[in-house]
Amino acid sequence: METNVGETDRYARIVLGAILGVASLAILGEAIPAPMLLSPVLGAVSIVLIITAATNKCGVYSLLDVNTTK
Repeated sequence: METNVGETDRYARIVLGAILGVASLAILGEAIPAPMLLSPVLGAVSIVLIITAATNKCGVYSLLDVNTTK
């Protein structure tokens, strides 16, 4: 799979992944009033975003033929 995640997209994924990860942990610690089921969902999305940012490869982008690199 070719690299298809550009620089700006990469930074956005890192920031959003970090925010969702913190929100997931905050729900687990009951600092945010939200359904407990939401915590693992946010955690999984966070991990996927950070992995795709680290590898510069996104499977969904490949399926949709999207490339944000210059």
